[in-house]
Amino acid sequence: MSRLIALNKPFDVLSQFTDKGTEGSTRATLSKFVKVPAVYPAGRLDRDSEGLLLLTDDGALQAKISNPKNKMPKTYIAQVEGDLTDEAIDHLRRGVELKDGKTRPAKARKIAEPKMLWERNPPVRYRKSVPDSWLELTISEGKNRQVRRMTAHVGFPTLRLIRVAIGPWTIAGLESGAWRDLDPNDLK
Repeated sequence: MSRLIALNKPFDVLSQFTDKGTEGSTRATLSKFVKVPAVYPAGRLDRDSEGLLLLTDDGALQAKISNPKNKMPKTYIAQVEGDLTDEAIDHLRRGVELKDGKTRPAKARKIAEPKMLWERNPPVRYRKSVPDSWLELTISEGKNRQVRRMTAHVGFPTLRLIRVAIGPWTIAGLESGAWRDLDPNDLK
């Protein structure tokens, strides 16, 4: 049977098991958190983003989860700089024109600061003179750094980005750096 793992990837961790960066690099990788042989990330999550990363030993399942053609919904919560406006949310919902093309329409809504948050190390820079807001955004594609580019395009740069769900799977109940086995059949 296929193995599928949900990891709550911490901030500043590469979405790979080895660091192929510069010689002598000491960047944290998935191997610090998941000691399971022969599983690989199904998709990616930037080093400066946190949250749900799925790992599997099944190549077909990996492709089904990560291939943009399958339009698997991915839900994020983002702390953005500024007081998020209805106009910006409407723009995100319609799709945003980026350098590599227009994004698909997204589900977007302003939310209160989530209660389930863990401390981030290092913490997000706080500025007393600049308010921030929280946004829940669901997209069905995976352009490079898409959520960050979308929020910046509508005038609200992302300060903190956490993926909370991919398809039917969520990070609910997972502390940062923790993982659990999932049922791959939940996708059916």
